[in-house]
Amino acid sequence: MENKNESNMETVFPIFSSVLDDIEHKILSPLTCLKEFDSYWILECDLPLVDKKDIKVTFEDRAISIEAKLREKYSEEKLGTITKFEFFKKSLSLPGEINSKEISAKFQKGRLEVKIPKKVTKRPIKVN
Repeated sequence: MENKNESNMETVFPIFSSVLDDIEHKILSPLTCLKEFDSYWILECDLPLVDKKDIKVTFEDRAISIEAKLREKYSEEKLGTITKFEFFKKSLSLPGEINSKEISAKFQKGRLEVKIPKKVTKRPIKVN
C-alpha cells in the first residue's frame, strides 16, 4: 500500500559507488539511493548482471546489507591493470528505527527496491 504523501518525498542522500571498490575480494559497490517518505524509506540499488536468486538482503539493528553474485564476471581496466569482479556488496545505516517485520523487496530489470517501514514510536491515544 503506497503512502498518500509520496509527493512530499525527500531524497535523504544518494549513496554512490566508492572510488575504490574491494579489488582484493573482487567486490563492486553498487549505485544506491535512499529516499525518505512519511512512514517508510525506499532503498533503490542497481544490480546489473544479477539474478534474483543470487541476492541476499539482511538487517541488523538499523543497518541494511545487500550482497549479490554476478552471473558473469565483470572486468574493468584501470591504469593498465584488469580487475575481474564477481560480487556486489553494500552496507549502510538507516537514519531511524525500522519496523523489521514489514520490510519488503522486489527485483526487476536489474534494480532492487527495498521498502523499509519506519517504527512508530508515538501514536494518538483514544480518551474514553
